[in-house]
Amino acid sequence: MNMADIDLTTIWAGIIDYYRYINEFEGGINGVPIVWQECETEWTAEKGIECYERFKRGLNGAPVASYFPNGAPAAYALSDRAAEDKLPLVTMAYGRTEATDGRVFPYIFPVMVTFYSEASALVNYIAKREGGLDKLKGKKIATVYHDSAYGRETLDPLALFAEKYGFENIQIPVADPGSEQSAQWRQVREQKPDWVFLRTWGVSTPVAIKSAQRYGFPADRIIGDVWASSEEDVIPAAEAAKGYLALTPYPAGTEFEIHKRLKQHIVDAGKSDLRDPKAFGSVYYNSGLVNALISVEVVRQAQAKFGNRPITGEEGQWALEHLKLDDAALEKAGFLGLVQNLQLTPADHEGGGAVRVQQWEGDRWNLVSDWVEADLAALRPLIDAKSEAYAREHGITPRDVGTN
Repeated sequence: MNMADIDLTTIWAGIIDYYRYINEFEGGINGVPIVWQECETEWTAEKGIECYERFKRGLNGAPVASYFPNGAPAAYALSDRAAEDKLPLVTMAYGRTEATDGRVFPYIFPVMVTFYSEASALVNYIAKREGGLDKLKGKKIATVYHDSAYGRETLDPLALFAEKYGFENIQIPVADPGSEQSAQWRQVREQKPDWVFLRTWGVSTPVAIKSAQRYGFPADRIIGDVWASSEEDVIPAAEAAKGYLALTPYPAGTEFEIHKRLKQHIVDAGKSDLRDPKAFGSVYYNSGLVNALISVEVVRQAQAKFGNRPITGEEGQWALEHLKLDDAALEKAGFLGLVQNLQLTPADHEGGGAVRVQQWEGDRWNLVSDWVEADLAALRPLIDAKSEAYAREHGITPRDVGTN
């Protein structure tokens, strides 16, 4: 997929709006102002590495506490480099699932939710809709997925849960770019699944939704994954998308306290970076807010230990491994309901594992669930096996992180 098909500037607008708010109305992070610079990654490994090399040196001599690669190609390409530079990479809802294991990946943090957790939360949500986990036996769950490393990431956890709960696990790949899906949705019609898990992105998502309608599969039995959950994914599908469900770690909406603060101090004051004011509170805008929140709270956590000053990458790594955001902290920041509770440790670099489910009403997203938790205990052996294989392949001796 060509990421130019998606206007991701809305994400950066959310990030910059939050940074501007912290600087202008909270006086920085404990008196330390945030500085930032822009770099076009083009969603490629090459450009992502180029941006990283520029950013890791900081701006005006300021150290860098954490780095958000903003794309899977760069996240994979920078894995070893970040460890060498002792600069933590934060990959929210993308990147290496196995980096959850902090023993092997001390400087990579798939904070909030991985694709494995997403798959588990999907199963748990469907079970709730069906009346319990025991009601999954004999059901059919089809996954229509982008045939790439991203799309194939949920194959193992879904196979695990299919065996555990007795549902039929149907996997249907879609070749990039996914602009023609007649064969896939004809297969869906023939297989008659109870639910479809849609793991597409870019143009392949609205094409899937429109193809589903053409082949008679109801939108309200399709659940999109995190990267098929934005306004940009459903608006092009028009009426076919009405009723469509999607998983998200950062739901759409402006009813959260942070939006009231930003509207008053940033948007209404004409200081927002949004190109389109209607995108305020969209999935991508809120995703930018959440990314910015994590980067700010990493510095705040580090300052509590190292002092109220700019924070280095090594200090940011310590802060990430001790990051805790409970209801009280989220309420203070204005993010209660928009962000799940997080508790990272040296062993667990995800710290969350939950999503919310939202439904497209034709002109807006409507939340239809609270936080749906993943079965992290069931997933952990899969993650550990994958991380240990990576360690063997790369000659890494896993850290001793004790019982944390």
